[in-house]
Amino acid sequence: MTGTHSNTHRIAVLLNRASGAEDKGDVEARLKKAFAPHGDLFALFAFDKGSELIPECRRAMREGFGTVVAAGGDGTISGVAQELAGSDHHLGIIPQGTFNFVARGLGIPEDLEEAVALLARGTTRPFPLGDLNGHLFVNNASLGVYPQVLKEREGTYRRWGRSRLAAHWSVLVTFLTFRRPLRMRVSIGGKEVRRRTPLAFIGRSAFQLEHYGLEGAEAVRDGAFALYLAPESTRWQLLMRALRLASKGMVLNRDFELFTGTDIEISTGSSARSVAMDGERRRITGPFRFTMRPDALRVVAPDPAEATGDSAGQASDPAPGGGGSGSAAA
Repeated sequence: MTGTHSNTHRIAVLLNRASGAEDKGDVEARLKKAFAPHGDLFALFAFDKGSELIPECRRAMREGFGTVVAAGGDGTISGVAQELAGSDHHLGIIPQGTFNFVARGLGIPEDLEEAVALLARGTTRPFPLGDLNGHLFVNNASLGVYPQVLKEREGTYRRWGRSRLAAHWSVLVTFLTFRRPLRMRVSIGGKEVRRRTPLAFIGRSAFQLEHYGLEGAEAVRDGAFALYLAPESTRWQLLMRALRLASKGMVLNRDFELFTGTDIEISTGSSARSVAMDGERRRITGPFRFTMRPDALRVVAPDPAEATGDSAGQASDPAPGGGGSGSAAA
C-alpha cells in the first residue's frame, strides 16, 4: 500500500513515550521504519506526558485522520477509545504496555512491526465498551480496595519503575493495610442483593477474566458484564485471595460471588467515591450505573476466525439484552 492518501484514509499513531514497562529508546525509530513501506499512510504524534494524550487525539480527529492509533498500554487505549466512541473514526492499537489485555484479547500482535502491518491492512470490527455514569471503559471498573491498589501502585512505579512485579507488589501491600469494606446495595437483572464487601469488580474483557482463571468469560462474550463481589474478609484473607488470584486459584462461592447482566446499579451510601477504571482512578458520584455500549466504535483487529482471547465476543454486535442478563452464580 503506497502512494498518496487523503486524510480520511490516513492513520495517526499516538505514541505515549511514558507508557509501558520497557525502555522506548528505539520505538520511534522502529515505528518510522515500519511506516516507510506504506508511503504517507501513517503520521506519528509522539508526546512525553500522559496529560497530552487527549489533546493529541483530538488534534488527529480535527485533522481528519480516519484511524487513530493508541501506541501504549491499556490506559492509553482506554483514553483514546473514550474520545473516538460515537464518531466515524476507527481505533487502532500498537501494544506498548505492561499487560496489554486489550490487544491480546483482540488478537493484535505485540510485535511492533506486525501490529503496524495489521493497521495497514485496515480490517475493522465492532468494539463494545462499558459505560459507568457516562464514563467509558474497555477492561474493567471497580469499587473498594482496588482504587487503593492503584494509589499504592502509582507510588511504587515512581520509586521502582513500571513492571508486572511492581504491580503485583502494590496489590499485596494494599491488601495488608486495607480497613474499610463497603456496604453496597446491588441491583442486577431485576434482582437486588445487599453486601458488606471489600471489592466490587465489574469485568468487560473475557480475555482478562480467563487470564486470571475467573469464571464469567462466556457471559462477557455474550454481551454481559461479570460482577464479582468479594466476601467480607480479614487482612490475611484478603492477602490469601490476592495470592490465589495471581496463581489463578480463585474459587467461585469461596473467594467471590459472581453475577452477570447487562445493567448494574450499585449504591454505597456515599455521594461520591474513588472508582478504578482501566487502571486509572476517578472520583465519580453515585449511584453507580453500569451499561453496555455494544456499538461504541470499530477497532482495527484481525478477523475473528484468526484471533484468540475475547475476539469472539468482539466480533459481533452483542444485543443489550443478550446472554447472561440477570443470571447469578451465587
